[in-house]
Amino acid sequence: MTEPKPRRSPRVRMTSADRREQLINIARGLFAEKGYEATSVEEIAARAEVSKPVVYEHFGGKEGLYAVVVDREVRKLLDTVTASLTAGRAHELVEQAALALLDYIESSSDGFRILVRDSPVGSSTGSFISILSDVGTRVEHILAEEFKRRGLDPKFAPMYAQMLVGMVALTGQWWLDVRRPKKPDVAAHLVNLAWNGLSGLEAKPTLSTRPHK
Repeated sequence: MTEPKPRRSPRVRMTSADRREQLINIARGLFAEKGYEATSVEEIAARAEVSKPVVYEHFGGKEGLYAVVVDREVRKLLDTVTASLTAGRAHELVEQAALALLDYIESSSDGFRILVRDSPVGSSTGSFISILSDVGTRVEHILAEEFKRRGLDPKFAPMYAQMLVGMVALTGQWWLDVRRPKKPDVAAHLVNLAWNGLSGLEAKPTLSTRPHK
């Protein structure tokens, strides 16, 4: 007597919102692993077990899906940095900002890997450089106040904020792969270099190796 074949469990039908989130999460992992160019709509659809038209229906194509993924990561990064800046002295605020960037890199490794890659040509999504610029804008007021207190020209504070954020971000990119030393130690050394450098700033620095014009 032939045994009856086991009945397959009916597939749970996703709501439109659930399907959208599923596609975003799948695409996020693929973009982080392979990059934008090497990821195809076919692969995203296959991982989600849907047809390609479903992806186009929700996002209009790969670039639209990529833009949503990047936008979420940018907001998460900026919110993380902004929320970290609680009341405190300037030194403490610099510590908080550095640690917040490292926190994001650690907790959202896939997202950070996506952000450090340039956006596709013609995309309206910002590049990593523009994202760091936004982060620098969030912290420049810290340096502006410290510059005023030290009698330095606060108009240069935005430039120094970009320098500090870039230093932390590039160090974080290196640390993401090695994971040594521990995150608090990395933050402490970053602040050590940044703060001790800031404490010895000259009011009007000049180059000594090139003639002045």
